[in-house]
Amino acid sequence: MSTAPSWSSLELTTDELVDDLVPKELNTLQESHGQLGDPSLPEPPLIQPDTTHPPLAGAAQLYPNPDEEEELGISGHVTLGLRPNSVLSQRLQLVEDLWEEVLERECGQRLVNLLRLLRSTSPEGQAPEQPSAEMLQIVEHLGLEESIQAARGFALFFQLINIVEQHYERANEADQAVVNRQPKSARAYERLERLFPYLKAQGVPPGLLRRLLAQLRIRMVFTAHPTEIVRHTIREKQRTLSNLLSQLDWSQHVEQARMPVIRQELAEEILLWWRTDELHQVKPTVLNEVDYTLHYFEEVLFDAIPLLQEQFARAMQGTYLDMELPPADFCGFGSWVGADRDGNPSVTSEVTWQTALYQRNLVLNKYIESVKTLGKTLSVSLHWGDVDTPLLDALEEDQRLFPDLYDEFSLVYRQEPYRLKLKYIQRKLELTRERNQRLARLETQPQSLEMPQAYATVEGFLADLTLIQQSLKASNLPCRQLKHLIAQVQVFGFHLAHLDVRQDSGYHEAGLTEIFEYLRLLPRPYSEMDEPAKVAFLLRELQTRRPFLPPEVPLAETTLELIATFQVIRRLQREFGSQICQTYIISMSRDVSDLLEVLLLAKEVGLYDPVSGTGALNVVPLFETVEDLKRAPEVLTAMLELPSYRAYLAHRGDLQEVMLGYSDSNKDSGFLSSNWEIYKAQQELQQVVEKYGVQLQIFHGRGGSVGRGGGPAYDAVLAQPGRSVGGRIKITEQGEVLASKYSLQDLAIYNLETVTSAVIQASLLHTYPADYHDWSRLMEDLATRARSAYRDLVYEQEGFLEFFHEVTPIEEISQLQISSRPARRGGGKKELSGLRAIPWVFSWTQSRFLLPAWYGVGTALQSFVAEMPENNLKLLRFFYREWPFFRMVISKVEMTLAKVDLQIARHYVRELSSPERLGRAEELFELIAEEMYRTRELVLQIAEHDQLLDNDPHLQRSVKLRNAAIVPLGFIQVSLLKRLREHREARGRSRYSRAELLRGAMLTINGIAAGMRNTG
Repeated sequence: MSTAPSWSSLELTTDELVDDLVPKELNTLQESHGQLGDPSLPEPPLIQPDTTHPPLAGAAQLYPNPDEEEELGISGHVTLGLRPNSVLSQRLQLVEDLWEEVLERECGQRLVNLLRLLRSTSPEGQAPEQPSAEMLQIVEHLGLEESIQAARGFALFFQLINIVEQHYERANEADQAVVNRQPKSARAYERLERLFPYLKAQGVPPGLLRRLLAQLRIRMVFTAHPTEIVRHTIREKQRTLSNLLSQLDWSQHVEQARMPVIRQELAEEILLWWRTDELHQVKPTVLNEVDYTLHYFEEVLFDAIPLLQEQFARAMQGTYLDMELPPADFCGFGSWVGADRDGNPSVTSEVTWQTALYQRNLVLNKYIESVKTLGKTLSVSLHWGDVDTPLLDALEEDQRLFPDLYDEFSLVYRQEPYRLKLKYIQRKLELTRERNQRLARLETQPQSLEMPQAYATVEGFLADLTLIQQSLKASNLPCRQLKHLIAQVQVFGFHLAHLDVRQDSGYHEAGLTEIFEYLRLLPRPYSEMDEPAKVAFLLRELQTRRPFLPPEVPLAETTLELIATFQVIRRLQREFGSQICQTYIISMSRDVSDLLEVLLLAKEVGLYDPVSGTGALNVVPLFETVEDLKRAPEVLTAMLELPSYRAYLAHRGDLQEVMLGYSDSNKDSGFLSSNWEIYKAQQELQQVVEKYGVQLQIFHGRGGSVGRGGGPAYDAVLAQPGRSVGGRIKITEQGEVLASKYSLQDLAIYNLETVTSAVIQASLLHTYPADYHDWSRLMEDLATRARSAYRDLVYEQEGFLEFFHEVTPIEEISQLQISSRPARRGGGKKELSGLRAIPWVFSWTQSRFLLPAWYGVGTALQSFVAEMPENNLKLLRFFYREWPFFRMVISKVEMTLAKVDLQIARHYVRELSSPERLGRAEELFELIAEEMYRTRELVLQIAEHDQLLDNDPHLQRSVKLRNAAIVPLGFIQVSLLKRLREHREARGRSRYSRAELLRGAMLTINGIAAGMRNTG
């Protein structure tokens, strides 16, 4: 077996290595001028060669002869832990070979060998406890251009591996299960085809399943949080490569001669990718983010939805033959992109309006394409088939509306009525699109653009399609394409995705305070009133139809925009129907007045009528911090006690939506406490609504990373407390996970299927222990201990905030051109309270601490076990086996710990801490390290694993594979961050410009994010 090169075998001296790695022009510059302080000359790197260091022993092998590679063992370890003949193994090796070929062509064998050597320093996926001084010296002596090339090379490597794993991971999991003879896992019923036989075996009554399916509602809500750092252009290339891999699989079976051609196409695509800039050139606008997000609808989801419905039908047929399927739109989509205002001043009323028009234009384009394709398919002739009378009558009406179209096509299609009808439908859709585009171009009110020949609503389009379907059915003629199109119309309508508006409660209070002061309605400022006084005043105002906003009031821009937000919601509902935008989410909800303020603003624009008790807006509180989560049941009870609100809710279908935030509660109190408070809040909220005869829909504000509620959606749904799901759920899909879940059709269907399966299971089967109250007391105790340990570090330890800013790339992340939204609230002050949870988690992930996802858990578990070591450990193991919630928590911590690398993290601390803070930084690091080892030991004991992720070999291998290449990329990032920060301290006196250094640092951030498959 070949081994990695030994540093003792290297023969090149330090001076020779520096001469090889430092740009030649630097040596020339120093020889010719000698004066490094001359401001007219470019500055040399601030990191100078360490000429006092002992000679490197043998770095000549940094660039070995290709013939020696196998002997040195520095190639081909990408397939670590895989069967040599597995498809995944073969494809991973293929893309690694192509990756190296492209880099050699573009940059030379020197770079390829450098990357191989850097990867070989961490063959087990962890940095060495004492990183080799020689290896660090190599990294620090890299010129900026070479550092950038290495960072880009590793980033491309990770992206290629991600594509292959996404493409083959389902097959690989099955392959690994056979090899390892694994028993069925806890995720055995995530596919619908296995779910329904399991439900029948569990004795689920058909009537109970029928009632659940009738009310099944799943809403996946896409967001544009500032964590998705891969450009739209790169996503296109990823999809192209995946399609080529599919062709390669097909060619392997039917056409061997085609395989070399596909390999060449793969190589060319990788080459084009290498020459494409990975970073956004300018900060994206909100509408750029809209375009990016809707790309998944256009390329994948539009076609995936009818396939999901077919999969559902097939799965049920084998077990419940006569069971009625759920409504066609049982799985739908929402979006915050272009509507979420919380902390993003760039989201204005005009942006929201343009977003809705953008969405409609996209879906109309898809419908027009589908109708054209359907016209080619439905070539049925009257000579060989009958047509229903209603369809013939409709054709006569269409002839009256479109005489020019009749003149053009009546002879061509005189015996083909379906094609003629589809031409009329196509024209109506085109006119609808034309009207939509004119609305977008001209700031024109909808009523001035009446076009009677266009579709006024989606119902008219659906009626035309249904007419064709009924006629075909009457002549016993199926048409799958038409069935798919009808399903798409039922899900996407003319709006594509439901827009949820979100705003911070503080904006409502501030806006109303200004309005009331201008009108002199109150003896003192509204914001200074206590909660009972606020509620009493708001209820009085809500009982009258009297408007309180005269025209052209001289108010602050923020207040005017707040009013415009409600006006645009009303405008959207008039133009698109109420479905387009009927959810208003109040972030940082704490009191009843937070909800009543929104109703008062809604009343002002006609979205709420207090006299009739009717309205068109769902007011959704978002409880985020731990304290707010604890107050949530009390606030909801107080709202339902109000007769006017209870009557309003009855008009809205007796359905109350409540959103629970994972990110801020985690930043506030740590992982274990956050998850437990959310679990308890769901239970208590369910008890409240049952008391008042109301249905509850929980909206889970999950992030992509574990530190913000992320992780496998299937496990997360099953871990919810009993009765809190009830066939209804909303889940955010954050920007950083969209590509991993929705970039390919099979991936999208799989993700939606697993969520659907989990919702059905969680609604019908018990997911919590019978003696829950005893277990909950223990969880409360553990959560309290974990919260105390977490807050002691993050909020009580002296110098922790400075430590965070120095040993993570938070400042550089804040400058990434990845989002229209700022990284901080409150004007950008460097305070933890103002920092958003996303960059908080992103930063810890980059430096390999991943602290928010596990800190405090080890202290809680160890202190409990220490009380009665044998009995309490057995009890925790029992919890892990029997309680989905506890198993989910431990499994998420285990997965995160597998990605932690304290050796790399220590390097960030030692190299990036300022000299005056280094001593304190190392003390804080030791606290964190002790907790990590403590947590890892307890997790392994509870899960009864020898190594992290022993129960998931596929994920275990995947994490190790990435870690091995992330290690050197982390060293490169530290080197570039040092140069960048020293440049700032030196006030720009450096060989490289700040922009060049920042670009290099950004590329390492991009690469590590791709390698971790995780950002914020």
